[in-house]
Amino acid sequence: VQLVESGGGLVQAGGSLRLSCTASGRAFSSYGMGWFRQAPGKEREFVAAISWGGGSTRYADSMKGRFTISRDNAKITVYLQMNSLKPEDTAVYYCAAGQKWVVGSYDYWGQGTQVTVSS
Repeated sequence: VQLVESGGGLVQAGGSLRLSCTASGRAFSSYGMGWFRQAPGKEREFVAAISWGGGSTRYADSMKGRFTISRDNAKITVYLQMNSLKPEDTAVYYCAAGQKWVVGSYDYWGQGTQVTVSS
């Protein structure tokens, strides 16, 4: 499975962005998908995850109510809708795929897309 993120960019605080992660490979629908982010000088942190069928989602506490993860298996794409963005959301955002996503284990990673939120 190869993953390619897109949709990052520069946005003002309070604005919105939608990130996309498109996968290649026939097994996409069997993987749980996650979004992570890494800010300069900080460790990578979990943002959100979604089950293979889309029926189960998880979010980091600081993103609940602002971010929404979704997927379209027909388009082999997972999305991260980010609203009410804050400067502290500035980071490189990565998507990941894994069959053991429930325990935080991911097998494949994208190259990342930069999100910059200006104050």
